[in-house]
Amino acid sequence: MFAVTVTFTLKPGTTDTFLPLMVENASTSLREEPGCHQFDVCLGDDPETVFLYEVYEDAAAFGVHLESPHFKSFDAAVADMIEAKAVHQYSEVIR
Repeated sequence: MFAVTVTFTLKPGTTDTFLPLMVENASTSLREEPGCHQFDVCLGDDPETVFLYEVYEDAAAFGVHLESPHFKSFDAAVADMIEAKAVHQYSEVIR
């Protein structure tokens, strides 16, 4: 299991444009990427903060996501809407 969290701080006034694009990216990832097991899109108390929680089979599956046409299209479409972005990756601890 490989988890990814992303926190976007959006530029003022862009949330209503950003969210449908983000939700479509998440839905497409779940539908078209066998290694993507979970992709949650969450809003914070601040409407310009969007939090993602993604779970992939492994780091390679996340790499497939980053190279997918739908992700690249999404990334280009929202680039000017993002004020800040923090990405964290986590690998499962084997017991």
